[in-house]
Amino acid sequence: MAFDAVEFCAGGGGQALGLEWAGFRCASAVEIDPDCCTTLRMNRPHWDVRMDDMRTVDGARWRGIDLFAAGVPCPPFSIAGKQLGADDDRDLFPAALRLIEEIQPGAVLLENVPGFAAAKFEAYRRDLATKLYRLGYVPEWTVLQAADFGVPQLRPRFLLVALRSSAHERFAWPAPQKERNHVGETLLDLMASRGWPGAIPWASRAKAVAPTVVGGSKKHGGPDLGPTRARQAWKELGVDGLGIADEPPGPDFPVRGLPRLTVRMVARIQSFPDSWLFSGRKTASYRQVGNAFPPLVASAVGLCIRSALEGKRVGASSAQYQAIQMRLIEEQGRYGSSRAPRPVRRKVRQGKVSCPPF
Repeated sequence: MAFDAVEFCAGGGGQALGLEWAGFRCASAVEIDPDCCTTLRMNRPHWDVRMDDMRTVDGARWRGIDLFAAGVPCPPFSIAGKQLGADDDRDLFPAALRLIEEIQPGAVLLENVPGFAAAKFEAYRRDLATKLYRLGYVPEWTVLQAADFGVPQLRPRFLLVALRSSAHERFAWPAPQKERNHVGETLLDLMASRGWPGAIPWASRAKAVAPTVVGGSKKHGGPDLGPTRARQAWKELGVDGLGIADEPPGPDFPVRGLPRLTVRMVARIQSFPDSWLFSGRKTASYRQVGNAFPPLVASAVGLCIRSALEGKRVGASSAQYQAIQMRLIEEQGRYGSSRAPRPVRRKVRQGKVSCPPF
């Protein structure tokens, strides 16, 4: 069964790509940033990419589509953005609600930073839920950890899924994997690609999950791997987090030196395939990567939404999720070894899944 999706605030394409892996055709991707639009067109020439502001777009053209997805800007709810919520002019949840009303999709997927789950935004979440109920949807939310879904990074994300009541009764959030991928095994071949003799010892030390990649904003300087605490965590993984390198370390780089990551390495950590290109110079490309919703997490949630829309009583199966991870590995030809991806063990859940209250 084929399903179509329209995505707003598409960015560098992480969520749209993950939804594609889950079986959703991208009917349109709407994004206001020109570099992001170029990225989307380079990688998927057949997608209808529209450079537009979601606050002014008419949603009637997509009326009745299967899935409305949006990664609305996170600064209104992030610590770095001062958590101004509804008082922040970058809050696009009102625009999303208007579009949902105009489009009347079969399902809704909204993604944001975990700060949106904070107690200070309880009233905001409740108001959002009330408005979705009035539009005919049953919403629920959770915070998923990207590291639980094959992404070698500690990246918690707030996810809200809203479905019609009949489909909602069949929805279940994806179950996490038991084992996690590590930075060393993920980046070994890239670290060794220019002949750095320290690549293997480095990978053996980097047996841990990375801290959250920070994309930054246009208001700040060049790319780096985050604030002081994050850079210290990267240092413990043998990485210099003060900047992003133009290329991997070469044969003259010290064996026990601290290499910097390239944009491609960070894209791997975000679970983008190596075939996915990013438009713009290094800073613009890095921001697209760092601000993305990891495709592997988007695919896991997308599979569960698709199962509910298909009338199934369980979410994604182990076979479906393993196939997506295998597809990613085949596209990249990497992970430093030929090992197969770890399967996900799904717990069958009957009826409505429990979730935190709004």
